[in-house]
Amino acid sequence: MKQEKNRNSFSGSIGFVLAAAGSAVGLGNIWRFPYLAAKDGGGLFLVLYLILALTFGFTLLTTEVAIGRKTKQSPLTAYGKLREKWKFLGVLACLVPMIILPYYCVIGGWVVKYLLAFLTGDGKAAAQDGYFTDFITADVEPMILMLVFMFIVAFIIFRGVNRGIEASSKIIMPILLLLVIGIAVFSLTIQHTDESGVARNGMEGFLIYIIPDLKGLTVKGFFSVLVDAMGQLFFSLSIAMGIMIAYGSYVRDDANLVRSINQIEICDTVVAFLAGVMIIPAVYTFMGREGMAASGPSLMFVSLPKVFDAMGSAGNIVGFLFFAMVLFAALTSAVSVMEAVVSSLMDEFHLTRMKAAIVETIIAVIGGIVVCLGYNHLYFDIVLPNGAHAQILDIMDYISNNCLMPIVAIGTCILIGWITTPRLIIDEVEKTGCRFGRKTLYIIMIRFIAPALLVILLLKSVGLLTVI
Repeated sequence: MKQEKNRNSFSGSIGFVLAAAGSAVGLGNIWRFPYLAAKDGGGLFLVLYLILALTFGFTLLTTEVAIGRKTKQSPLTAYGKLREKWKFLGVLACLVPMIILPYYCVIGGWVVKYLLAFLTGDGKAAAQDGYFTDFITADVEPMILMLVFMFIVAFIIFRGVNRGIEASSKIIMPILLLLVIGIAVFSLTIQHTDESGVARNGMEGFLIYIIPDLKGLTVKGFFSVLVDAMGQLFFSLSIAMGIMIAYGSYVRDDANLVRSINQIEICDTVVAFLAGVMIIPAVYTFMGREGMAASGPSLMFVSLPKVFDAMGSAGNIVGFLFFAMVLFAALTSAVSVMEAVVSSLMDEFHLTRMKAAIVETIIAVIGGIVVCLGYNHLYFDIVLPNGAHAQILDIMDYISNNCLMPIVAIGTCILIGWITTPRLIIDEVEKTGCRFGRKTLYIIMIRFIAPALLVILLLKSVGLLTVI
């Protein structure tokens, strides 16, 4: 499997780690991790998440990065390079980012809207009931802001691996980390007395976040938390989206994969934890435990603007910094999602980067417009197999995240665990002479534990497993 002569590569391990961490640190960390932590007993969720990150997440992350570096191919073609009959898995892996990018850019446009609102001192209006609904159901504005976000992402991709992805990651990621740390520290210092005279502060919310709440915990409840933590890892580590295969294909052969993967794990886990520190203490302080029940868009675009408004004059500043941080996180993730598709088009159809990026931009823009119309002219409501009510964006999210991603991950475990055998990945990791410290764990996970957990996750996602 020779490396193609014109294939770009990251200039060093720092560029790869920052780009991969940027992909991992996205909206899933910011609006899903805190909600699940609050819902699932705080510290219990954190402990299970950490254990899974070091075992389950590590296994899949190592596998995908190693597949990318060994084959020097994108997700669409990499699986076929390993075993010709398994090329179908590459098609599924490429479909995931192709489905995700349009609606991710729509959400990116929502972030731009709120960033501009707080930048112009209009945070009080953003906190009003109906503001978010009125915006997303509008005919034109959501599309324009989606295009703005899409243009920024496409521009970075047009510039290539070194001048685009790597260069932007080296600028954005340090700023992102500083904003996350700064807002998290601020969140711990706030205090508020509500209209009924009840005083709450950030440290109380922090303790709710980190101390395990085991009251009334049953075996069924424990497994529910376990499945939630495992599902979150897909969002947090960009697993089974083809992204890490694409980025792995740009890693130099002399890079220390073990060290790089450890750094990605640490960065992602720290940011995910700090996302909870940013959000849970602030929401608890101003809205009590009831406010912590929100998740997804309602947490970020409805609950948090109300929190910023309750902060008084500081609210606009904090809100602006928060949505700036969210925008940076969304951009780095969207760039990685788009690159997974663009690299696939380049490898499979031998297109130039410019042509492949233009094709994917057109597909994403058309898809994004359809998603925007799903909140007005094309609106409908259906119930998904997992019981959730959905329209176009939710359906796309369900197909990509709940169905295709577990299937791709299961297929990867079978291919590497039993067809090629784990030795293929172990040899790739160790070829620079670095020690694969969790080798035995890796073999057990990829062959037995990871596929079993993934089957449970898939069955629950499609509504066939209701006991958890």
